[in-house]
Amino acid sequence: MTTRKALALRHVHFEDLGSFSGPLRAAGFEIEYRDVGDENYLSFDPLEPDLVIVLGGPIGVYEDEAYPFVAEEIAMLQARLAGDRPTLGICLGAQLIARALGAHVYASGDKEIGFSPLSLTAAGQASPLRHLADVAVLHWHGDTYDLPAGTDLLASTPQTVQQAFARGTTVLALQFHPEAEAGAAFERWLVGHACELAAAGLSVPDLRADARRLGPRLEVAAASLIVEWLENIDG
Repeated sequence: MTTRKALALRHVHFEDLGSFSGPLRAAGFEIEYRDVGDENYLSFDPLEPDLVIVLGGPIGVYEDEAYPFVAEEIAMLQARLAGDRPTLGICLGAQLIARALGAHVYASGDKEIGFSPLSLTAAGQASPLRHLADVAVLHWHGDTYDLPAGTDLLASTPQTVQQAFARGTTVLALQFHPEAEAGAAFERWLVGHACELAAAGLSVPDLRADARRLGPRLEVAAASLIVEWLENIDG
């Protein structure tokens, strides 16, 4: 199998590829992380990696004055998307893709944090997201976006209409976190987002218990999702 490069842009260390890592390597991808703040963070040809994955983070796309790298990420994504190169965005990554495609990204005014299932659209049911039907996924966001022109809405929740969209088979944006692992790795989420959880009045023990109860099924479904999507980008 020919080795391909998957470049993952990481904004906080614990929000990594999680359960997506194994399927990516099994599909022949060599994973390279670039961490925000590194000198080489965006020093690559946007069209060169076989796959770019933009991961989550606790900032807003509209906070580019406070975080100048946001504008640089958007410019990179605009170039990559113009070339129709395989691109996956998760949470903040999905919002960055939406903005790169010209859509408005904004604070929703309400935190959606915890495990709950998605409602799939007809397009979602015909996509790799079908593996998540009736599966509780992890939500962890307070921002949302308008659906970009030329894309298909794949999933919603009662709280957030825009939960996922696709542009053809090469671009997938997921507002939620299918990649989050249920085991010890989830503890890093709870510690890393402690201030946010406290401000939202959410129970850390309850979230931990939900992760233990619901996480294993999510990991299986998420692996099926990413495997099928990777097969589709090759098609």
